[in-house]
Amino acid sequence: MIGQIEIDEVYVGVDRAGRQFVVPVQAKGGNDKLSAVQARQDIVCCADKFPGLICRAISAQFMEGDLIALFELTLQDGTIKVVDEAHYRLVPADQISREELTAYAQRKK
Repeated sequence: MIGQIEIDEVYVGVDRAGRQFVVPVQAKGGNDKLSAVQARQDIVCCADKFPGLICRAISAQFMEGDLIALFELTLQDGTIKVVDEAHYRLVPADQISREELTAYAQRKK
C-alpha cells in the first residue's frame, strides 16, 4: 500500500493495434522539479488500478522560453528509467503557417 498519492492527469487509450494503455502524467513548472518518487507512485498506482493495461508514464517539465521537456518513464528493477525524452517549444497556433504544418506532417519519425 502506497498511501495517498497525487497524479496530475490520467489518460486511458487504445493504439492502432488494439493495445490498451494507461498514461499517468506528472507535470512541473517554475521551481518545482520532477520526482522519481512520484513517478514510481504513478506507475505502481496504475498497475494496481488498471492491471490489464500497459502503463506509459509521462513527466513534463515546463522550462523558460515556452519550452517543455517530455519524458516517458518506466520502472525497471526497482528504479525509474527514462525510456524517451523530447523537447518542444510551445507556439500559439496563429504563429504556425499551413505550409509549416504540411512540412511537419510529412517528416519521417
